[in-house]
Amino acid sequence: MTGERDLGALLRHMKPELRPGIFVFCTIPLDERIPAAVNPLLTFREQEGATLVIAREEAEAAGLRHAFASRLITLTVHSALDAVGFLAAITARLAEAGISVNAVSAFHHDHLFVPVDRADEAMTLLQGMSTATSA
Repeated sequence: MTGERDLGALLRHMKPELRPGIFVFCTIPLDERIPAAVNPLLTFREQEGATLVIAREEAEAAGLRHAFASRLITLTVHSALDAVGFLAAITARLAEAGISVNAVSAFHHDHLFVPVDRADEAMTLLQGMSTATSA
């Protein structure tokens, strides 16, 4: 199935969903194994180390230092990997409101990690963007 490329359709049908839990970002050396008790939602290898995005309670249980306690918002529209401007429009709107965001594009959807204390506000803004585009 091909993802959506039209920016108007993407914004109109994004249907943001706030996922349960609090997630944090951790890093471990590239030559270190991921602790067995940790089930990362996301891993990414950089030159400086491997980034893990995991549930906060898993990080704390494993004794991993972590940063950026966040909530996960999934934009449920199936966006094409080569869609232009979708995340730019969304992150610009969140930036206008002073909400930081770490965006991740996966095969089917785009995902936003936003600060725990701003998640409800981010959801309201995203729902408003979708409604405004529908009108």
